[in-house]
Amino acid sequence: MLKSKTFLKKTRAGGVMKIVREHYLRDDIGCGAAGCTACCGAHEGPALEPQPQDPASSLCPQPHYLLPDTNVLLHQIDVLEDPAIRNVIVLQTVLQEVRNRSAPVYKRIRDVANNQEKHFYTFTNEHHRETYVEQEQGENANDRNDRAIRVAAKWYNEHLKKMSADNQLQVIFITNDRKNKEKAVEEGIPAFTCEEYVKSLTANPELIDRLACLSEEGNEIESGKIIFSEHLPLSKLQQGIKSGTYLQGTFRASRENYLEATVWIHGDSEENKEIILQGLKHLNRAIHEDIVAVELLPKSQWVAPSSVVLHDEGQNEDDVEKEEEREQMSRRHLFTPADKRIPRIRIETRQASTLEGRRIIVAIDGWPRNSRYPNGHFVKNLGDVGEKETETEVLLLEHDVPHQPFSQAVLSFLPKMPWGITEKDMKNREDLRHLCICSVDPPGCTDIDDALHCRELENGNLEVGVHIADVSHFIRPGNALDQESARRGTTVYLCEKRIDMVPELLSSNLCSLKCDVDRLAFSCIWEMNHSAEILKTKFTKSVINSKASLTYAEAQLRIDSANMRDDITTSLRGLNKLAKILKKKRIEKGALTLSSPEVRFHMDSETHDPIDLQTKELRETNSMVEEFMLLANISVAKKIHEEFSEHALLRKHPAPPPSNYEILVKAARSRNLEIKTDTAKSLAESLDQAESPTFPYLNTLLRILATRCMMQAVYFCSGMDNDFHHYGLASPIYTHFTSPIRRYADVIVHRLLAVAIGADCTYPELTDKHKLADICKNLNYRHKMAQYAQRASVAFHTQLFFKSKGRVSEEAYILFVRKNAIVVLIPKYGLEGTVFFEEKDKPNPRLIYDDEIPSLKIEDTVFHVFDKVKVKIMLDSSNLQHQKIRMSLVEPQIPGISISPDDISNMNLNGPEKKKMKLEK
Repeated sequence: MLKSKTFLKKTRAGGVMKIVREHYLRDDIGCGAAGCTACCGAHEGPALEPQPQDPASSLCPQPHYLLPDTNVLLHQIDVLEDPAIRNVIVLQTVLQEVRNRSAPVYKRIRDVANNQEKHFYTFTNEHHRETYVEQEQGENANDRNDRAIRVAAKWYNEHLKKMSADNQLQVIFITNDRKNKEKAVEEGIPAFTCEEYVKSLTANPELIDRLACLSEEGNEIESGKIIFSEHLPLSKLQQGIKSGTYLQGTFRASRENYLEATVWIHGDSEENKEIILQGLKHLNRAIHEDIVAVELLPKSQWVAPSSVVLHDEGQNEDDVEKEEEREQMSRRHLFTPADKRIPRIRIETRQASTLEGRRIIVAIDGWPRNSRYPNGHFVKNLGDVGEKETETEVLLLEHDVPHQPFSQAVLSFLPKMPWGITEKDMKNREDLRHLCICSVDPPGCTDIDDALHCRELENGNLEVGVHIADVSHFIRPGNALDQESARRGTTVYLCEKRIDMVPELLSSNLCSLKCDVDRLAFSCIWEMNHSAEILKTKFTKSVINSKASLTYAEAQLRIDSANMRDDITTSLRGLNKLAKILKKKRIEKGALTLSSPEVRFHMDSETHDPIDLQTKELRETNSMVEEFMLLANISVAKKIHEEFSEHALLRKHPAPPPSNYEILVKAARSRNLEIKTDTAKSLAESLDQAESPTFPYLNTLLRILATRCMMQAVYFCSGMDNDFHHYGLASPIYTHFTSPIRRYADVIVHRLLAVAIGADCTYPELTDKHKLADICKNLNYRHKMAQYAQRASVAFHTQLFFKSKGRVSEEAYILFVRKNAIVVLIPKYGLEGTVFFEEKDKPNPRLIYDDEIPSLKIEDTVFHVFDKVKVKIMLDSSNLQHQKIRMSLVEPQIPGISISPDDISNMNLNGPEKKKMKLEK
């Protein structure tokens, strides 16, 4: 059956265009119930059970299916995902609305629908002849959709009666819309709210905890005083952003001060890039990483970031007033997130005694204007605090790292084993198996994605090649394997675990450039003179056979050995000699050599607990590999930008604003040193000259501090940006090409380069700059989350180390001073912590803070940045939920003062004066 609408539309030129829209209706769409004789098996995919037994409901004890509306899917997805909920009909109308309003929920509901054990069925009611409804005159789209959902629910109940004369099977309409429910009941449709239905499931009382807490706006004002101003409607926000009244940006809560945050403004303008918010009123219920709109306050109200370290550990008046009520109910509790940038969340649970001492997942449902904390609900119990398996899953979940096993759909696109290189694979490929190629990597590396060679040519010049695993040969555009790799974005390396971006068959086998096996590669080959000047550059798909897989230490031994003169060693020596020249040239151009404290754990072979740790040792061979990877990335960036000026995937590193450097400049000045920051070159030269014969570690500390002043490097599409410069590398253009096993950005770059040299064909998404920009956005997010997860893993294993180590005393250096604290770095352990000098319920010492020097005077002792102190370290296990490393000051001694870092993390530095804003949403 075909329904059509015809209407006239006026064109820009003044003419009239006739528009005809056709809508096809069918009568062969199945209801999804297995065994339905009326449908005769017309449905596809997972089917509803013919006689569902679970769950048993006191409201509707007979067998039934559930039919939820849009708001139930959007807000109660945690309930619907629970194993207790089965046999759910998801209407096409509802699914389309969810897709338009929340991509994450849409994906979750699609995943649930694909789980055959859940018996979810998607019914295309918009193309069913008996359930399609047209929008009536004067009816808005929302009311039309509500009516369409009720029509489908009523049709289902009438249709199911045809299955058999004595059939008791019903369809229960689940809605939280009061008016929609009333209309459904009037029309004879069994209807309940989600809360009513869940509470009727007597066999599953724990499911109540997963109900989202959806409070009505009107109740907030009546129940208590208003703390926050009202959020503006989206229409007003959009108008304000368009007119310039409001600015849109990303909200970033402070780790150091819960009453402070910054907003990174979106757009190309250099002005107002980052602004500061202070106080609960101006934060206005925003949560870390929210997209918000802000309003500029008068310049007279602008302030500098606070120098006070302040964490939200006290009860507010609202909590005190309701303490007695909570004790009586034994259901309302404050959940404290592991990430201090997330506020506490008030939840109701009947499982308090079970959940105590456990890691749990909580979802935020809303934040009333009269509450200090948002409302939420319990989602999942992860296990005991302190268990390695639990903590690992927690940090992966906290940092949104996709870590589930690869699906069968993804695995189906892997090569069939045994695999070998065919004649078809050799098309457009150069055979380089005769070259003396070798790889140099950390010990234990199985995902080897780069290898090198160097040989002398007949003309006396040198041929140098970087050979990269040809991952794009195995991952073809658009299939499930490609989509999953794009979603993951990067491999995540934890202390004792690796979360692969691609399945192990590729990462550790077919794409890994192991020695003595033929492998497909993408090669970047230069002809150089002995001064490391590039004379020619060639890119080619290739086949290689690596002659050795070496560690950095093994490669260094070969280079340093007076007795070894084999081809591999000769190649390494040539590479090392050229790398030194390349590095010297880079530094002369202004490339930065920064520093960060990194540690490596030695694990017990049986328990996998950390038994020792050491700072990472860097050799010449580390620098050798790095130089040629950088050179390959720069060469490829130039090539793909020449061929695809609008569609190249590049990587840039923005120059920090001058205000970021003030802490570095002041710290150096306190040691009678001058740091110039007007250019990267002047900064690099200043750092090189900042030496102290009596304090050799000073230069390292300055470089660590300089690292904290840097901006984040990001991926971008060349057609969507004008600034390509990489500040840290002092390079006008840069990309990532050398690690496609562990970075999806490199896979895209490989595809661009392959098209540029005629080795592969293009596809529409590759030359769509808007889609490429979306890919870059996800890659930047995944890269950032991977970094955070890796740091969290180091922090947790550091805790495990000190748990077994007991109390130890070590030397430390002061990195920063605050008004009430100092931040210390212990080089031996790469451990950093915030040290407080004010404690609750204890007399506070006399503190004098000087921002210019910078220094903090405590009683009669003055602490300066970079001062050496000695601290005693131990793991405090007195609070099971919040184990943390504590320190006490050993030298210099201040009677009655102890220090305790609240977390181990790198800190983002902000300039001293930012624009203060008022948050609207």
